[in-house]
Amino acid sequence: MLTRIRTILYTGKKDTGASAVEYGLLVAGIALVVIAAVFFLGGAVSDSFNEVGSAVSSAG
Repeated sequence: MLTRIRTILYTGKKDTGASAVEYGLLVAGIALVVIAAVFFLGGAVSDSFNEVGSAVSSAG
């Protein structure tokens, strides 16, 4: 009887899958932020690199 009670109490505490889901959501959120940053800042960064490249080419 005691083993049955321990089994019933122990099965309620299995929440190892919840942490994996939370980590998955966290990674997905970070990926969305990175994609949004690249989308919105990509043109400005590309222009800056082109300007620097042109300045280096004309100087050398």
